[in-house]
Amino acid sequence: MEQAGPRDAHRPTGSATPDTAPRVPPQPRAADRDRGRGAARPAGSAGGARGEHTHSETPLPRPRRDGRQLVQRSSVRGQILDALRTALVSGELAPGEVYSAPVLGERFGVSATPVREAMQQLALEGAVEVVPNRGFRVVVRCPRELAELAEVRALIEVPVMLRLARTVPAARWAELRPLAEATARAASTGDRASYAECDRAFHRAVLALAGNEQLLRIADDLHRRAQWPLVGGPASRGRADLVADAAEHTALLDALTAQDLSVVQSLVREHFTGA
Repeated sequence: MEQAGPRDAHRPTGSATPDTAPRVPPQPRAADRDRGRGAARPAGSAGGARGEHTHSETPLPRPRRDGRQLVQRSSVRGQILDALRTALVSGELAPGEVYSAPVLGERFGVSATPVREAMQQLALEGAVEVVPNRGFRVVVRCPRELAELAEVRALIEVPVMLRLARTVPAARWAELRPLAEATARAASTGDRASYAECDRAFHRAVLALAGNEQLLRIADDLHRRAQWPLVGGPASRGRADLVADAAEHTALLDALTAQDLSVVQSLVREHFTGA
């Protein structure tokens, strides 16, 4: 993948097709929202009971029972967040480059607001950093950071995997075979973003057997961070690397089924290092 030049510093390295880009639902204009502000509240309203001056306020609309108003906004933000995460993993958003919310909004066919909100979430996760008056810079990562993530993941997950190997029946591991096969199919295409999603799904399913929601949340965050590319983009891990990584999922299931604790431990540590 080509690195963006100086003229492209604010332009994403790819384009989304109009048919698949998420769209923001129509929003009311300010004039429409302000219409009727002179309406008075009923005498028995809560504001009147407290002695507050409510004669100039517009009554708040009742929430819709199906919650659709709130879901629409969060859904758009969620779609943009997913799209940006995919662009990060695939290398379309290049490390060190700065991207503005308005330009990214044009790419996805939405306003700058949900893009900015999604980018702020990515900043909290450590994927990007805020550049005042410019936008968001994709964080440049180094091999040491990747090694540190692998160490932390091993400290958390190896003991869990060993406990699961001793307690989970073989039939439950057999149920996870389709997820391992899905990672193999994604790896064979060389699509880094698709493989990353299948990889996380497999690991979530394994750890879910521990019945610990906090573990799942922390492990998934660490896993996602480990998937962000180093400087140089997706070329740092090619199709052959993904295929080898996916094969370790099947080998891990075999070891878990056989309750071979030494193999489980070595496979998990090596898998994290390769990830």
